[in-house]
Amino acid sequence: MSFSLKTFQISTSFRVISLARPLWMAIVNATPDSFSDGGRKNVAEYAITLLRNGADILDIGGESTRPGAEPLDPKDEISRIAPVIRGIHEICLKQNLPKPFLSIDTYHPQTAAFALEQGVEMINDISGGEDPEMIRLVKKSNAALCFMHKQGIPKTMQNAPQYENVLEEVFEYLQQRKNALLDAGIPQEKLIADPGIGFGKTFEQNWTLIENISRFHDLELPILVGHSRKGFLQKIINQNPEITRDDATHQVSRFLIQQNIQILRTHVKPLQK
Repeated sequence: MSFSLKTFQISTSFRVISLARPLWMAIVNATPDSFSDGGRKNVAEYAITLLRNGADILDIGGESTRPGAEPLDPKDEISRIAPVIRGIHEICLKQNLPKPFLSIDTYHPQTAAFALEQGVEMINDISGGEDPEMIRLVKKSNAALCFMHKQGIPKTMQNAPQYENVLEEVFEYLQQRKNALLDAGIPQEKLIADPGIGFGKTFEQNWTLIENISRFHDLELPILVGHSRKGFLQKIINQNPEITRDDATHQVSRFLIQQNIQILRTHVKPLQK
């Protein structure tokens, strides 16, 4: 490659973050039905714990996108995330903590617009940033945007996903989306790409992406991977039944760090040794 992985940055209205080291995007679910930790009470306080444990970014989501999940009305999504975002800011102010870097995990422009008004700096969009309204919102707000590949919608995406070459098809989609977003006027330093582990991929297809993850550096963008506690990790557990899903998550995190992946979206802090 002709570029340096260590030169990447994320630029928002409030800060520029270097990606000279991998960042931990900590998952903050404000949902009753997420596959791993839905229904948590005191979500804002939990988010502060994640910050104190080293989270670089808090990714707040109000709609479950687990396989089989029903879509949610944006009004309901906003009602879930609003107290979490406000609670995080209130606690940080009371405890004299630095302004946290917040991301909103949504594909609804209405929800993203609300979150940005509350000081959120990044949109994590599982729909690839395809909605023209989302593109306009990103341009207007100066927010960062993570765009992800998926096949189908959460409710049906695991119903026999089909690819001739999953690695190259996911890469080509992300390359096309990058070009479209750049053509729409979004600066490259605001873009992050996510191959979408678990989103319309079989067990074997997920492993193909993980094992060949360095291919995505050819996008010349920061790469985000969300692998935490997902079903494909059962392969590791089957080889060592004494370990937990979090242990398996750590194993994959270490591999991703070795492959120079810049952002790891996990429930638990990635172990780097």
